[in-house]
Amino acid sequence: MRTDLFDYELPHHLIAQRPLKRRDASRLLVLGRESGSITHGSFTDLIDLLDEGDMLVLNRSRVRRARLPGTLRGGGRAEILLLRPWGAGARVWEALGRPARRLRPGDRVAVGGGLLAVEVRENRGGGELLVELHAQPGKDAEELVEELGKLPLPPYIREELEDEERYQTVFADRPGSAAAPTAGLHFTPEMLKALREKGVKTGFVDLRIGLDTFRPLLVAEVEQHRIHSEEMEVGEGLCDDVNRVRAEGGRVLAVGTTVVRALETAWIDGRLEPFRGMTDLYIYPGYRFHCVDALLTNFHLPRSTLLVLVCAFAGREKVMAAYREAVERKYRFFSFGDAMLII
Repeated sequence: MRTDLFDYELPHHLIAQRPLKRRDASRLLVLGRESGSITHGSFTDLIDLLDEGDMLVLNRSRVRRARLPGTLRGGGRAEILLLRPWGAGARVWEALGRPARRLRPGDRVAVGGGLLAVEVRENRGGGELLVELHAQPGKDAEELVEELGKLPLPPYIREELEDEERYQTVFADRPGSAAAPTAGLHFTPEMLKALREKGVKTGFVDLRIGLDTFRPLLVAEVEQHRIHSEEMEVGEGLCDDVNRVRAEGGRVLAVGTTVVRALETAWIDGRLEPFRGMTDLYIYPGYRFHCVDALLTNFHLPRSTLLVLVCAFAGREKVMAAYREAVERKYRFFSFGDAMLII
């Protein structure tokens, strides 16, 4: 399947640069998964679109302050984005770096005036690095990362946030992601409470978002892409709830593509089973879904694995038609943009 089938034109002014004043004030495009019907409303309409006995599953992962700006030993600015620990301990990390061509094995980036040094161990090409953290004596490297680091906002957001908590979901409590599970950014505590009072169950997975969020599809055919693995956990309590909801005829709504990957990874022999480990599940058209009945998601970048997953869920033609209509109606796109419900 050609990668260019997942391309579309997006005027630059539709890329949301900042969050709305209220999290739940976004617009909501509702796409009928079978019919292809498209309706438009507000995000809070979700309360009316779900029924008692349905279940909402969210990703509770919190974004790590993993963007480390600093200087090279010979002068010049550099920046390292930590993605995930590599091997045992927390000193060696897979990372992204820029300027990528200037970062060679043995180079060090001084962060916080030298309180923390990031040494390049490998340059794997394409900006991908293996780095080692060195803290000054008496200091803890992980604590310095949290103290000196910044939130890794996506490259298409060019403005600094006044309130960095707006790039965290209100329920995030498991640090470890390199990007936010953005479909969850729309929820407020009040809206989650209203859903529970209606009889909609809520549950959480922990999938630590990594490198592939930042990588476009650079191959000619979708199937040629190799997705990176990400750490995830699906707990026993969630499995019991999801299996019960499905047995009783309720629907499982995944909030975001990361939740889809987590639930589908943990679906084993007709049931959701506890799972803790790595997933490299790559979902593209032709995939048969087992656990997820509905999907709440933001509007994704062209030629991305996230858009490919959404197209696998609802059909490429239906999804791309919905994207064209969203552009025509001037929806806000990407991380701080509006939402789309496929149901």
